[in-house]
Amino acid sequence: MLTYTIRRLVLAVPTLIFISLAIFLLLQLAPGDPMAQVPLTVPPEVKQKMREALGLGQPVHVQYYKWLVQMFWVEPQVLIDYYFGTGFAEGKLRVISWQTRSPVMDIVVQRIPQTLWVVGTAYVVAILIALPIGIYSAYKQYSVFDNVGTFVSMIGFSIPPFFTGPLLIVIFAVQLEWLPSVYNTVHKVVDWDSFVIQLKQMVLPVMVLALQITAQLNRFMRASTLDNLNQDYVRTARAKGLRERTVVLAHVVRNSMIPVVTVIALNVPQIFGGAIITEVIFKVNGIGQLLITALFANDLPMVMTLTFIFAILIVVFNIIADVLYGVLDPRIRYD
Repeated sequence: MLTYTIRRLVLAVPTLIFISLAIFLLLQLAPGDPMAQVPLTVPPEVKQKMREALGLGQPVHVQYYKWLVQMFWVEPQVLIDYYFGTGFAEGKLRVISWQTRSPVMDIVVQRIPQTLWVVGTAYVVAILIALPIGIYSAYKQYSVFDNVGTFVSMIGFSIPPFFTGPLLIVIFAVQLEWLPSVYNTVHKVVDWDSFVIQLKQMVLPVMVLALQITAQLNRFMRASTLDNLNQDYVRTARAKGLRERTVVLAHVVRNSMIPVVTVIALNVPQIFGGAIITEVIFKVNGIGQLLITALFANDLPMVMTLTFIFAILIVVFNIIADVLYGVLDPRIRYD
């Protein structure tokens, strides 16, 4: 298992380099000029100097090489300097946002906690709700509980966030006045009262995201559990006199989790992209809203960096899913 994990991590490097090249070339072909929003009162010679400072006057392959070095070499050094107080990255050129004229990763690091608060909580809540419901629905197939769970899951699949978000705002924020409709990004948790305020402002965006995730995971867990309940090893375990609780939890659930782990792992990076609509609706100052702002401003370094971060998450969680296969099913061997 260790050899396989190391091999996958090594192979992930050329994969990420190829992905970065594809992202870079696609964005370079996009229309628009980052200098278009510069005031007309700025002299042409000053605009030309700004263009050179942004790297716009250099060949495409030179721009890509510099961006690659900054992402894979300079930015990790900045992270090391931040945590250990070293000076490896002092004086080195970093990826600069065309919109804010500041390092891209500094802005991303500032936004990540807001996204993790909302998206991370929604994902954990969805997993804790969806997996038990899916298991029990499969065990009690065609019961009232199963039919209700299927109906709720279909609603979660059918209704998009741009509808459920405003609907929940109208019900809980406008009509009932129980919860705030806008997420206060600058709010800090320092005591119990501030923690309660944080929980209240998280409820609506977490509900919107968790509804979709729960619906998907619930259906996958139910289908996988149903498939395993009819397998021969389950009948054999029951024939040996094992308790029903042991048969379901120790055998059926463990084998049923194998395909569900794939869905959970692959959905983690996707939900960051899917949270864009939710973050815009509830004014969550996170990664999703940052990406939308960068797209409207034609901020190619910011868009490129965020897209590449999503690609890294997909590759990493693919590796995590493959490793978990071996943990859940001892029959799977990679070495």
